Amino acid sequence: MATIEHSATLPAPPERVFELLKRVEDFAEYSDLIESIEPLGDDRYRWHVRAVGVDWTFDVAITESRAPERLAWESIDGVKNQGCYRLTPVPEGTLVSLTLDYVIKNRLVERAVNKAARPMVGRVSRQILERVEARL
Repeated sequence: MATIEHSATLPAPPERVFELLKRVEDFAEYSDLIESIEPLGDDRYRWHVRAVGVDWTFDVAITESRAPERLAWESIDGVKNQGCYRLTPVPEGTLVSLTLDYVIKNRLVERAVNKAARPMVGRVSRQILERVEARL
């Protein structure tokens, strides 16, 4: 399992940041790699992502939503992944830390994804947090 981490400080209190992060379906508006996110009900979502020349679809379930500190998920179908946002108050606002773990079973695809995953997830995370910050 590979792990990717990214963090940023946003100039707003954790409560405001968490309110935007918990609206998962809005993430498709925040990143050009996310084609769409379909709400499936019961805190489940179907993600459609286009990355490294491949269309990826996976279903995720929110496993923990503890405002304003933590939002966690894990895949229930498709690309195996799990992750969380941790929000920590800091003098400048909120430190948002993302941790994402994933597994890809196809060796050829895994090599390509592993080469691109860190910059790609970093890009998506930056885009999401920049757009969350713009909405604050």
